Amino acid sequence: MRSPPHTRSLPRKPSALTVGALLTRSARRLARARLSFGHGTDNPVDEAAALLFHALGLDHEDAPAVYARPVTAAERRRVEHLVERRIRERRPAAYLTRRMWFAGLEFYVDERVLVPRSPIAELIVASFQPWIEPARVKRVLDIGTGSGCIAIACACAFPRARIDASDISVPALAVARRNIRRHRLVGRVMAIRADLFSGLHGRRYDIIVSNPPYVGARELKALPAEYLHEPAMALASGREGLDAASKILRGAARHLKPGGILVVEVGNTQRVLERRYPTVPFTWLEFERGGGGVFLLTREQLVVHAAALAAPLE
Repeated sequence: MRSPPHTRSLPRKPSALTVGALLTRSARRLARARLSFGHGTDNPVDEAAALLFHALGLDHEDAPAVYARPVTAAERRRVEHLVERRIRERRPAAYLTRRMWFAGLEFYVDERVLVPRSPIAELIVASFQPWIEPARVKRVLDIGTGSGCIAIACACAFPRARIDASDISVPALAVARRNIRRHRLVGRVMAIRADLFSGLHGRRYDIIVSNPPYVGARELKALPAEYLHEPAMALASGREGLDAASKILRGAARHLKPGGILVVEVGNTQRVLERRYPTVPFTWLEFERGGGGVFLLTREQLVVHAAALAAPLE
């Protein structure tokens, strides 16, 4: 028997939307919006994945196996809502999801702190080798801890060490303490309010590590809108971006043990710093996963070049 004409003309039932198809659709929307990527991702696909996996409650480790899973209408709406906010507000994905990964660990983040993204994570995972013997590390200082990601990652890398996580920002310290509790490190990681080395009561460390503010005034004005959601005090560092790094260089030797090391990220300010201190033998670290602008100096190098480092900024 032939089918009635109206049934023959009906369109086929569309196939269910899958995770993979929704990811592709979302990434295309983000790409067309000409957003700035630099807060943990550097492309629209990874940014879309961060939003989608959060909205659907999926584990990133399950990709690509979950790409074929069908998506319900409610799930699609949740993803599209996050993507729309990302485009409309120009807010980094981590601030929308309230989560970010650093050195393989998950952290809570919000607008009180920078989004964790430092290449120093790779150095921490390697326990700062070959620059220091891990077994000798008993105390670490993280200056400008923000979310506490560097300090907490150091505590995991050095399970017998005590870590001081310092920051001048009270709101940032609240986020750091939340993450310290989350990772059950209250006994070994101490959140301290301090302006660089102030408030440390003469403590000395095997490692001092910092991702301080290092954005110069001109660069700050040119930053994409996404960066305006981050706390300005965690970015701005004077006319040339050297204010915080220079103070750290001047004070670090007094707070390092013999054989201790100083590791500081200065990003795009690397060349400015080298011109400012041409005689200081900075070791600029290289990273397999990308990133740069991170220098290392030993306590002994800091002592030898103390006079050059003490010169006031022009």
